[in-house]
Amino acid sequence: MASRAQADRAGQGFKLWPGLLDRAAQEALRDAVFARAKLAPFYIPRMPKSGAPMSVRMTNFGPLGWVTDKEKGYRYEALHPETNRPWPDIPEAALALWERLSGYAAPPEACLVNLYEGSAKMGLHVDADEEAWDAPVLSISLGDTALFRIGGVLRSDPTRSVRLASGDVMMLAGDARRAFHGVDRILPGTSSLLAKGGRINLTLRRVTPPNT
Repeated sequence: MASRAQADRAGQGFKLWPGLLDRAAQEALRDAVFARAKLAPFYIPRMPKSGAPMSVRMTNFGPLGWVTDKEKGYRYEALHPETNRPWPDIPEAALALWERLSGYAAPPEACLVNLYEGSAKMGLHVDADEEAWDAPVLSISLGDTALFRIGGVLRSDPTRSVRLASGDVMMLAGDARRAFHGVDRILPGTSSLLAKGGRINLTLRRVTPPNT
């Protein structure tokens, strides 16, 4: 019963704003992402220890970027792992959403950008590499609809599936900040926002506690 209670509490911290961004706002943010991706190209991240490639391609915006590789594992770095250059700035539209919705006193330091193409997916995981555990995680969906899965704070907790469409904004706060979550698959052809199809997900995170 404790496991179910934990899952219920995690569910209370899950917030979804369907269609918060209209088509024009989606297009503007898409263009901002691709403009920055010219400076910080999408690359294939590698799993710790095994070095196996992830199915998504990714990049980052902001002072810090989440990276992973075989040698050093999951962590935040100030430089792109392939260009060795600083990450571009976070788009203003994304920062405005954080300020409007997060309720957090400090701005995000990282904007992880995942590009889902073809059969790309993301297994159940917890965002656990940040020191600022009290800060929420804010997610913005662009492009094809994703089948998103969220459970509780234990991997064995019950899960539920939620469709995240282009323009949807989601937040994991409170107990949901520690909830296992992932992307089962992308539904091709559900959006015309990206010329080649697929989905872009922007995840805004505060990495360090304020005033440290």
